[in-house]
Amino acid sequence: MAAEAGKQATGYTMTRTPPFTDIAGIRAALSDLPKPDANATAGADARNATLTKPPAALGRLEELAIWYAGWRGDARPKLEKPQTIVFAGNHGVAAKGVSAFPIEVTVQMVANFHNDGAAINQLSKAFGADMSVVALDLDRPTADFTESPAMSEADFVAAMVAGWEAVSPEADLLVVGEMGIGNTTSAAAIAAGLYGGGAAGWVGRGSGVNDEALARKRAVVDEGLSVHADALGDPLEVLRRLGGREIAAMSGAILAARHHRIPVILDGFICTAAAAVLEAVTPGALDHTVAGHVSAEGAHSAMLQKLGKEPLLSLGLRLGEGSGGALAIGVLKGAVACHSGMASFAEAGVSDG
Repeated sequence: MAAEAGKQATGYTMTRTPPFTDIAGIRAALSDLPKPDANATAGADARNATLTKPPAALGRLEELAIWYAGWRGDARPKLEKPQTIVFAGNHGVAAKGVSAFPIEVTVQMVANFHNDGAAINQLSKAFGADMSVVALDLDRPTADFTESPAMSEADFVAAMVAGWEAVSPEADLLVVGEMGIGNTTSAAAIAAGLYGGGAAGWVGRGSGVNDEALARKRAVVDEGLSVHADALGDPLEVLRRLGGREIAAMSGAILAARHHRIPVILDGFICTAAAAVLEAVTPGALDHTVAGHVSAEGAHSAMLQKLGKEPLLSLGLRLGEGSGGALAIGVLKGAVACHSGMASFAEAGVSDG
């Protein structure tokens, strides 16, 4: 993809060309992460104190607006160009019968995304987000991680690159989602690889598997953890060995957003697993993110707690696709609109007591 460049209010130059071509480069990109603009954060905090409302009357919306202002480098920001991206990949481990749906559904759902027929299409339109779909070698599933690493180093880096390149430097908010039969199995394996606890602590019903398939899913995850036990101390290897192309691409996109200083709303269990890898490599790597929602996949709440993320919404969603994150765009838009659009006490001629 040709490189595209842009600038933010901070003057930071951005490009769609990632600064890495190998795993060592990914580690380097994670070791040198931009910070929020301290002046913008301070300015937003000061402005918030003057708005026509009692102190803290807008609750968490105030915190969100100040957080957003810092990352955008503007004490009175606007939120006008959100982007949603759905990454799709197929998993070799799906052949173990860990999903309620056959692997062909991934391709079918990608077509549905392109035909504007999915929930994420509707939610993206509802909140003014530019949506794109990135299908990653759907005719070439990852390897079964109970037998070998899911991805070669080259495939892993290519997926991270695809994620980075999919992020528009002109976006002012990012939501990433996924489609891939079997990917809750990979997400659970990643969580167990990062945090311990084995399959029992992280494997849920995903797409709605029955008791027999749930037991099989747990056995598959435990087998994968055993096969790759020697590599579980390295978060990037956890992702490469137990993940999928779409999960690695989400990691790459979230990393790109950090370098572009684009705030990110995290989606559900699978997206959070992709993000957790970055945080495990570099504590603080997810400071530019908020959790859009807590899903009905039971382990999602536990993972958010590990990351110290309080979800904006809790609606029993378990669809994926970025749907919960997209829905939370409305919350952040409301926070920014109030912060930047409200009058101060002085402007409104209202006594502040």
